[in-house]
Amino acid sequence: MTEARTTVVIATRNRAGTLATTLRRLLALRPRPPIIVLDNDSTDATWDMLGVLARRHDGVSVFRLGRNLGAAARNLGVLAAQTPYVAFSDDDSWWAPGALTEAEAVFDKCPAVGLIAGQTVVEPLGAVDPTSQAMADSPLSDGDGLPGREVLGFLAYTAIVRRSAFLDAGGFSRMLHLGAEEKLLAVDLAARGWRLRYVPEVRAHHEPAERDDADHAHRRALVLRNDTLICVLRRPTGTAWRSGLSLAGSATRDPRAARAFAGLVRRLPAALRHRSRLPTEVEHNVRLLER
Repeated sequence: MTEARTTVVIATRNRAGTLATTLRRLLALRPRPPIIVLDNDSTDATWDMLGVLARRHDGVSVFRLGRNLGAAARNLGVLAAQTPYVAFSDDDSWWAPGALTEAEAVFDKCPAVGLIAGQTVVEPLGAVDPTSQAMADSPLSDGDGLPGREVLGFLAYTAIVRRSAFLDAGGFSRMLHLGAEEKLLAVDLAARGWRLRYVPEVRAHHEPAERDDADHAHRRALVLRNDTLICVLRRPTGTAWRSGLSLAGSATRDPRAARAFAGLVRRLPAALRHRSRLPTEVEHNVRLLER
């Protein structure tokens, strides 16, 4: 049997039921990929379930984190991986048969490609995720003969990275924790010269769990905060000011924006210390996508 050259990394928290289903699907892949699961300080049965699974299956490694690192927990999985490529899954997403092999072929053929955004199929209806459709219609330059379409964003739970490119770009930001973390990593990869491609033949499935209104509001606040933080970290001064002022204005009438603005203020000193403007070409592409 061909040896897998892609490790699947999952960061999870308090999702024992959906995680067990996802892991069964990943363990059925051939060739079976190594799997690394990082438990973000769960308080349910997740850790006990993972211990049983790791004992039963070779190639499954589990790590219990002492605190919730959010998206940055994936960084530890990439560091622990022994393969040249790493595929991310969430506890409610999994890779289709043949998808990882397809991605490996693209990486092998195209050494400049640092990240492949897979096509996301939303279950149980089997519809293509709107974000995948947007990537398929990407307006970025595409006349270079590489597979797929050039993009400057991705869904973390259906993306595959070249391990060396991920580490070169610094991985997911701890400052952002959760929400829009893909946006910062995408521009950081591009700033380091790596190419990001949407390849629809690399397919993954996602069956999102139902979330209540409070959870939706919390996640929206995180995205609002992090969108502005990313502007401070990487965009021109005028763009960062306008983003911050817009969020401050929204905070007077929207509780979600108020929470986002408070989180922004706490993180602003660190964001200013780590500020690094994007190269001109990358900034141009960001503006093109914004238009």
